[in-house]
This record gives sequence, C-alpha cells and structure tokens, in this order.
Amino acid sequence: MGGPDARVEGVGGPDATVLEALRRAAISAGDLVALIVAPGTGLGVATASGSVSLGLATADPAGAVRLAEEAVRPRWVLWSNQAAAALTRDGLRLATCWDVAAVHRLVFGGWRADPARVWARLHDLGLDSIPTTAPVDLFTHAERDVDADQPIRADGHLNPDWVEGGWSSGPDRLRRWAEVAAAAADRQQGLVAGLRERPRAPATARAESAAELLCVELSIDGLPMDRAVAEGIIASVVGPRPRTEAEAAAARARRDAEVLRRAPPGGDVDLRSPGQVKLLLRRIGLDLADTRAWRLRELRDVHPVVDALLAWRKAERMATTYGYSWLDEHLGPDGRLRGAWSGSDGAAGRMTASAGLHNMPADMRPAVVAEPGHVFVRADLGQIEPRVLAAVSRDPALARATAADDLYAPVAADLAVDRATAKVAVLGAMYGQTTGHGANALRGLQAAYPVAMAFLEDAARAGRAGQDVRTYGGRLIPMGWSAAGEDRAQAAARGRYGRNALIQGAAAELFKTWAVTVRARAGALGARIVLCLHDELLVHVPIEEGKETALVLERCLQEAAHRWAPDDSVRFVADIAVIARWSDAKD
Repeated sequence: MGGPDARVEGVGGPDATVLEALRRAAISAGDLVALIVAPGTGLGVATASGSVSLGLATADPAGAVRLAEEAVRPRWVLWSNQAAAALTRDGLRLATCWDVAAVHRLVFGGWRADPARVWARLHDLGLDSIPTTAPVDLFTHAERDVDADQPIRADGHLNPDWVEGGWSSGPDRLRRWAEVAAAAADRQQGLVAGLRERPRAPATARAESAAELLCVELSIDGLPMDRAVAEGIIASVVGPRPRTEAEAAAARARRDAEVLRRAPPGGDVDLRSPGQVKLLLRRIGLDLADTRAWRLRELRDVHPVVDALLAWRKAERMATTYGYSWLDEHLGPDGRLRGAWSGSDGAAGRMTASAGLHNMPADMRPAVVAEPGHVFVRADLGQIEPRVLAAVSRDPALARATAADDLYAPVAADLAVDRATAKVAVLGAMYGQTTGHGANALRGLQAAYPVAMAFLEDAARAGRAGQDVRTYGGRLIPMGWSAAGEDRAQAAARGRYGRNALIQGAAAELFKTWAVTVRARAGALGARIVLCLHDELLVHVPIEEGKETALVLERCLQEAAHRWAPDDSVRFVADIAVIARWSDAKD
C-alpha cells in the first residue's frame, strides 16, 4: 500500500482531484481503484500498487467521483454496495465495480462478508480470533499494544474500531481504508484467477459485482405500482380496509366461518395451526403428511371444506402478507414499491428481495403498471435449467435438443414418451426425484443423455459425502458438515441439494450476466430494470423505445450466453413482450 509519498493532494477543485489522480497514475478503463464514500463528509481512493492514495474532505463525494467515472471509468473496488447506494442516491450510477463482499461470497460461499471476515479469510487468520469492540467482561480481556490509529493490527486482523465506522473520521482514514480495500481486492483477484478448473470465475466475479450495483438501483428505484388498483384487488379478496382492530378481527372471523361452516362436527379449529387443520381433514377421511397447498389442490373435489380451505388461505395470505399494511409500508407516495435487494441468497447465488417482491401473488400483477409515457419490456428465459444443464455438463445430445423452442419436445421423442412425462423426468433428474410420475423415463434419460446424467450424479455423490462443490462459474456451495450419525434420508437430501444447487447456481450466474448486460446496453434508451424475478426481467422504458428495448434484450441474451457458456452449442431463448402492465404477459 502507498506511503505518504504516494498521496495525491487536491489539485483545483475536489471534482477534478480524483480524475487528475487517476490520470497521473495512468489508470485506464477497467483498472481496479478502491473507492470509500462517507456521505456528506469525504471519500478515499487508492490502488493496490500505491500509485494512487487519496483522501478528500468534501460534502459532495458523488460530484468528486463523477468526472473520473465519465472520463476514465475504472472498476471501482467497493467493500459492499453501500457506497454505490450513497452515490446512486446522489444521482451517480457507477458503470462497473469489484464488490469485495460479493466476490467473497463467490469464492468462500455463505452469506457473511463483512470486512473483518473477508480480511481474515484472505490472510488465513482464524475466524474465531476476529477482534470485536464488545465491552470487556469475565470472559474477555482488555487488549494491549493495539494502535487504534492503524487499520491493521499487529496480529494481522483489521482493527475493529475501523471496521465499525472509525474509517470515516477524516480524509486520512478514508485514504487508508481505501488502501486496505484495494489490497483485499488484489488478493481476491489472485484467488479467483487461481480457480483453474473454473476459467469463467473472473468473469463471474465481475458480473456478480455489477449485479450488486443493479440491486442498489432496484432498491432505490422501486417497482411502479398503481395504489388504487392494488387496493381494489385486496378489497376483492379480503374486503374493505378495516378502520379499527375490531373490524379487522370481525373480518378474520368471517373468513374463518366460510371454512368452518363446511366442516363436519368435532369442535373448534384454529385454521392458523397446521396441526389442527390436519385434525380437521382427518374428520373428512384425509390423513395427510402435511397441508401444503399443492397437496390440497389435488384433493379439492373430495369434500367442500378442502376448496373452502384453499380459498381461505389465499385470502389470509392477502390479508396478512400482501394486504393494506403491506402497501402502507412499502409503496411510496411516488407510486413505487420498494424492498431491499441482494445479488446472492448465500446458497446457490440467486438474487433475493424483501417486501414480498419475489413472492408477490399473481393476483396482484394487474397493479404493476408502467408510468404514463412508459411501457414494460418483460423477458422470461425459457426452460433455463435444462438448457443450463446441457451447457455445463457439455452433453452433445442434450445440447442438440436445445435447438428447439420447446426443449421438451425433442426430449420426449428421444425417450418415446409424451411431453408432460419428459418434462417431469428432466426436472426430476435435476431435483433428485427418482420416484413417482416420470421415474420410469429416468432410465431413458440415462441412455439418451449419459453425460448430463453423470454430471448430476457426480454432484449428488459429492453432496451425500459432504464434499463442497463449485458451480460452473466458481461459486462455492458449502456441503462439508459432518456426516457422523446421519441416516440415509439425510444423506440423500444432501445429495439432492448438491445436484440442484449446481444447476440453480449456474442458472443464476447466467441470469445475472444477462441482467447486467441489459443494464449496460439498454440504459442509453432510458430503460431501467425494475424487477428480477428468478428467470424474468421487467424493464421500464419510455414508450417510444419499447420495441428497440425488446430487441436489445434479445441481443443481450445472446451476448451473455456467448460470454458465459463454454461454447455456442446450447441455444438459450426468452419470451419477450412489450406490455403496459405485468399481468399482460403470457405465463
């Protein structure tokens, strides 16, 4: 890291200082430059080589970074996307970054990625020895010889005072915290490049980092929604907005009564207790292992109480999870529904969101309406998981099947079964379901697509043995808990998780590569991604750019697939439509 002679003092105004520092150091587009932002206070900028080491006191960090972003466009190193969030709120959207937390989750797996943990793993320091600022008590001791003014302690760990915010106390600390971030990113780059069996890992790290920038924008921009339409949908299911708790209780009682009046005699039942619902179903002759909705739907003709129970669950979910209070909490006065987004769920790496954005009932989709003068471009990847299986396993026969718009049609022909059975068999193979409908076709799959099936079985075998696995793009899926004392069912479940995680994880990598490519290419059209739902993108765009944006999304898919896939033998497809509201899209 750079010493005092590496510092670049302000030249001209602070807006020019960062740009001039990067130019003096001959920084070019894509070079790693650490950026630390203290909103309203200042910023720090540094490179791992020490060619740039700068701390600035400024009330406008976004303005200080803007010229450098526009003129040089380095790959900004961020400890996490919190710095990007501060800049985005001030009107500056970074094009690229190296998100230290996102790359840590990729390389080491799991969710926790605070600077202290990241630094410890990068330097082979014990996680149980990470220091904290917790008060001294009978079980801890006061530490001596710790220089509070240094970001790195003598034992190699980061100083907890700095980790917990001490880095922001002035320009010099901002500069040195940027130096630490730059050193962490430099080590991460080496680790990612060292994943020899995962040559796409460096590209995955860059895409995962860009996905964190997208998550910031999704969180801040929000999803356009018409409040009046949303409230009308809620009212049609649960009734008008209750004015008092007594009215809310009366509405709950009316919903309960619609089920209980159809139930045979046998005493009061709490419909919110799964155990009591099972007892209720036993009264009509249904002894079920659980009361999941899909299981009840198969039995809705057995007795009127089953259908009533399904309707009750829909209304109860709307009332408690997606009702008036949900709108009040998450839908802003500007007509945007907002939740917190993350680029990784800490498991296989799928994007996640709060505020119910990933589980919104289909009934609510008519309320997701483009703003005046705008449309949505909705794009949904088709049969993504089997296509990903064909790509990552490099099975030539399955790759040939992906040439069809409907992959399951040629698979059905190869297996000499109907399409429905072929679909169940393929999905069952990826999810480890080897019994039930489609199980007989599994032997056919093994004969027709031996490379893909062997890939899945290898993943399952590793899972059963508790061996960690890595996705095609390099994400670590931790599986290494002790198998001592486990029964066969537990080991089998771990095997199913192993095989599915490799496919879901790879599919998530492709999806995010596509999403960040759309973010980069469609922005010039005024397009903004407003929802990422599993394999689906919803893009908000001026109405006159709708058709062109649809073409861009298709081109971006092909670009992303070319960059992500091992070769061009697998065809990836998407259903793309220009629509006014989310519910206009085909399922």
